[in-house]
Amino acid sequence: MRACCRASESLQDCFAALFAANRELHRGYIQSWNFIVERKLPEEVVVSVGYVGTASVNGFAFLDVNASQVPGSGNGGRPLFAKFGRTATTREWDGRTHSIYHALQATLNRRFRDGLLLKGAYTWSKAIDEATYGDWTEFLWNAAIVYDRNRALASHDIPHNLQLAAVYELPFGKEKKWATEGLSSAIFGGWQVNGVFAAYAGRPFTLTASGSSLNMPGNQQTPDQIKQNVEILGNVGSDGTYFDTTAFARVTEVRFGDVGRNSMRGPGVINLDLGLFRSFKIRTSELQFRLEAFNATNTPHFANPNGNVNSANFGRILATQSADAMGRSRQFRVGVRMQF
Repeated sequence: MRACCRASESLQDCFAALFAANRELHRGYIQSWNFIVERKLPEEVVVSVGYVGTASVNGFAFLDVNASQVPGSGNGGRPLFAKFGRTATTREWDGRTHSIYHALQATLNRRFRDGLLLKGAYTWSKAIDEATYGDWTEFLWNAAIVYDRNRALASHDIPHNLQLAAVYELPFGKEKKWATEGLSSAIFGGWQVNGVFAAYAGRPFTLTASGSSLNMPGNQQTPDQIKQNVEILGNVGSDGTYFDTTAFARVTEVRFGDVGRNSMRGPGVINLDLGLFRSFKIRTSELQFRLEAFNATNTPHFANPNGNVNSANFGRILATQSADAMGRSRQFRVGVRMQF
C-alpha cells in the first residue's frame, strides 16, 4: 500500500489514491536551534539563560486508512468496505507527523568548592505535536475532514519545570574548618548531605466520549464544553472530582464534540530526595555508608483524572503515577560502598 499524505497533495487526494504501490517512504528529520548567554559570577557560580527550539518533520506514524470518512456512515463510510467489504482497522505507516518545541531555559551551577556544590535549572516551554509517540504511534482522528484536529499540545508538554540539587560536605573532620582531630573529628568528620528537589506542572490529557451517535469508526469522539472556563477543584479520590465536570456535556447528535485533543491538564508534581552519607578512610581506600530517602516528604504524585465523560468516575483521580514516573511513596535505602 502506498505511503500517503505528502505535503504536496491534499488529504482527499491522498485517501483517493490509497492503493497505488511502490511509492517511496517519506523519512523524517529533526531541526534544532538555540541561543544561550552564559555568565560567570563570583564564588564560582555560573548562570545561563537561553532559547532552545526543535522541530520534527515527517515523524513516523500509523494512519488508519480504513477509518470512516463521513459522520453517521458507520462501516459504510470505510474506504475498504466499499471495495472489499473490509471492516477491520488497516494501518498504513509513513512519515507524516510534525511537532515543535520552544523553551526558555535558565541554569545555575556552582562547582564543588569549600565542600558545597549547587545546581539548578528552570524551563518554561511549550510542545505541540499531532500524535502521542509510542511503538504504535496512531492518530485520534483518521478521517480527512477532521485530521487537522490532531495537532495540539503534546502529551509530554510540561510548561514549567524546576530542578534543584545540592551536595554539602559538613565542615568537620580532618582538613576541614572545625573538629579537625581527636574524638570530635572521629564522630563528626566525613559526613555529607545531599538533596534533589523537583517541581513541575502536570501533563495534558484528552477528554473522550462514546462514539455511538457519531457512528464513525476509526475516529475519536469528544464532549462539548458548555462553560467558558473550567474550574479546577483539586479533589482526589472519594473527595470528589479534580475539575468541574458540569463544564462538559455528551454529544447525542451526528457530529463531533467541540473539545479538542489534550485540552485539559492534570496535577503537577513536587518531590524531594535526600541523602546522608558518612565516609571512612581505610589506608588508600574509602568506605562509605549511605542513607537515602526518596520522596522524603511522602508527597503523593497523582495521575491524571479519568477523562471519559461517559464514565461514572469522570473527572476523578483514582491512582498515582507509575513508580518509574516518580509516583512512588516515600522509600528509604541503606547501602555501603567501597572505593579503592
